[in-house]
Amino acid sequence: MTAIGVLVMAYGGPNNLEEVPAYLQDVQGGRPTRPEIVREVRDRYRQIGGRSPILDLTRAQADALQNALRERATGEGWIHPFKVFVGMRHWHPYIKDTLKQMEGEGIRHAVGLVMAPHYSRMSIGAYYKKVLEAESSIDLLPVERWHLCPGYLDALHRRVQDALERFPAEVRGEVPIIFTAHSLPARIREGSDPYQDELLETVEELKGRLRRSPDGEGTSDVEGRCHFAFQSAAMTPDPWLGPDAGEIIDKLAYEGKKEVLIAPIGFVCEHVEILYDIDIKFRQRATSRGMRLERIEMLNDAPAMIVGLAGLMVEKAREKGWL
Repeated sequence: MTAIGVLVMAYGGPNNLEEVPAYLQDVQGGRPTRPEIVREVRDRYRQIGGRSPILDLTRAQADALQNALRERATGEGWIHPFKVFVGMRHWHPYIKDTLKQMEGEGIRHAVGLVMAPHYSRMSIGAYYKKVLEAESSIDLLPVERWHLCPGYLDALHRRVQDALERFPAEVRGEVPIIFTAHSLPARIREGSDPYQDELLETVEELKGRLRRSPDGEGTSDVEGRCHFAFQSAAMTPDPWLGPDAGEIIDKLAYEGKKEVLIAPIGFVCEHVEILYDIDIKFRQRATSRGMRLERIEMLNDAPAMIVGLAGLMVEKAREKGWL
């Protein structure tokens, strides 16, 4: 019985500090990285434990997706089961190597899923460029966006609600929320790239859920307490999308706010952009301005999101007549 493959893809990251230079060189397309940037990035990884957890967390997401698909197969009696694989864009196991593994296991058809919900030609598009460069014999159907997947939105809303519970009841309904996503070079706007529009669509959906939540009714203006910002712009001279979340923190402090919650909607697991950029740098920035900063727990393998993604895999496979 031939399985339908699912190729779960994520960015990748170094497994130890010694791998940082080679990892950065891969990110830069083989170009050498300036020594001062290598030192800075290595120090960031040192401060978060000496390695990136992204591979372990992506494998946990893939395992959860496999289990969710197996449960549906049992209930619906599919002839062709799904088999889930993991490939990284910029580190081991590389996408091209995972595709070879899939070919070796007899996979002929597969769905591609990048663990980032919002499409940009510079981000999601780059993953599928790696797939094309691999020249695989597998017929791979790409999922390019899932920023409005109900399971993803439900899981995010639950994380926001849980995080707000950490604040005193008397201020909970007024805590500013900064929804964040990875910045990209501002030049993407020149080609009508949908990235920012999709991010704002996600924010609007979450605002609607907050309005219907107990602490969103009658306690404060949801529109006024919700903000969107970018984070983690690369260390290059080019202009990047803004505003930066740090600027929003400064603005809120100037307005006299004492609490703030960051909800990274463009990321689905912990890695350096979360563990360093938010947990260390943004928290230090907020503390120095007399503010308490919290962030939501990352989605990781949140059941609602995983079930939603499993449904998306089934939908795509049925579109192609594979089920």
